[in-house]
Amino acid sequence: MNIQPNDILAKAESLRNSLSTGFRDEIVKSLYTEAENIAKRAVKTATDKKYDFDQRIDRLVTSPYAGLPIMLGLLGIIIWLTVSGANVVSAAIATVLFSVGDFGRGLFNQIGMPWWITGFIWDGVYLGLAWVVSVMLPPMMIFFPAFTFLEDLGYLPRVAFNLDWMFKKTGAHGKQSLTMAMGFGCNAAGVIATRVIDSPRERLIAILTNNFVPCNGRFPTLIMLATIFVAASFPPALTSFIAAGTVVGVVLIGIAFTFLMSWILSRTVLKGEASAFTLELPPYRRPNISRILYTSIIDRTIFVLWRAMQTAAPAGAIIWVLANIHIGDSNLARAIADWLNPFGLLLGLDGVILLAYIIAIPANEIVVPTMMMVYMGAGMMVNGPSSNNEIFNLLVNGNGWTMLTAINLMLFALLHNPCATTIMTIYKETKSLKWATLSVVMTLGTAFVVTFLTASIARLLGWV
Repeated sequence: MNIQPNDILAKAESLRNSLSTGFRDEIVKSLYTEAENIAKRAVKTATDKKYDFDQRIDRLVTSPYAGLPIMLGLLGIIIWLTVSGANVVSAAIATVLFSVGDFGRGLFNQIGMPWWITGFIWDGVYLGLAWVVSVMLPPMMIFFPAFTFLEDLGYLPRVAFNLDWMFKKTGAHGKQSLTMAMGFGCNAAGVIATRVIDSPRERLIAILTNNFVPCNGRFPTLIMLATIFVAASFPPALTSFIAAGTVVGVVLIGIAFTFLMSWILSRTVLKGEASAFTLELPPYRRPNISRILYTSIIDRTIFVLWRAMQTAAPAGAIIWVLANIHIGDSNLARAIADWLNPFGLLLGLDGVILLAYIIAIPANEIVVPTMMMVYMGAGMMVNGPSSNNEIFNLLVNGNGWTMLTAINLMLFALLHNPCATTIMTIYKETKSLKWATLSVVMTLGTAFVVTFLTASIARLLGWV
């Protein structure tokens, strides 16, 4: 009987589905058991107390009962550090950059530049860049080093170990947990991090769902809403903790949508069986500070910030143009917002919010200043009122916001389409316009459906 290699491969493929789901784990387990037996017979070593210490820690951090709470606790600490530490640094950077803008604007006025050139360059392009740098840089300089510290310590493989079974249930890959975690700093960086996944199908799932975890560009909006509408009713000493807890709650909703959309994709356009992977947990090691600083600042912070700046400059120009072209008694920005208002109200939002997100496609960091600019009728990007009470009065008493508006804006900020930097990164990583387009349609469609249902249920129950 003449058996060809292709016949053997075809037979193996046909038998694959008859194997139990844990056969790969059993094979790996038997290999490691045999290797351990050989090592015991051939090698004599003194007791490695450090290895025993690692095992004792892993019994806790990879425990089915304690592993996930520890992960959530670490996430909460990182977000709290970002919330409490970034605002002060952001304000300092904004003061310096806006002073430079004032100097440049004054210099242009002194040399007699036309007002529209001065406004376009300094109030449009430059202010857009200044906002992105002042809002985006401080959170990244806190989050990325903290994330890289856990990576260098050896904890992140434990995250993949804890979440592997969840992603496997959805038809995705356990390593997606690592790329999802990277998305908290920047979704574009999270998309690039999917290179660690070998399976093209599972890598696509990770790419398309990475946007459901909020990046640091969306944190300013979430933090503002959590502070003004949730934490404001608590004592000042608890404000940062309540705001951080609220943001963690929103993050958990995003993670839930990551699992849901991964499950849907793995059973529709990216149908297939989840591949197994063997993860050998490395020993814990002392973090290398110089490596942490280089990786977090050079490879991640500066790389992501530069891409964001490339897209923020034209966004700032568009904002200035819309604010300074007048139609009757209002500017073009206000006219477009009024036109979008009926659809916005249907989603529990308003036209100004939708306009801000359209303009902020290049960079999510400019959502809040764009909203403030339109609400206040200003001709340039502004920070708005200086205190939480003033912001609350502007939004609630001046523009009709309700708790439903705040809740739906948090949901929309979490679920909406990727920013231009992330879309560009998805296109470069997949080399496909189809998948880049699907990433926008899927996320934006989810945001519309969720906010519409939330608003409809709230109105039906008489909550607004």
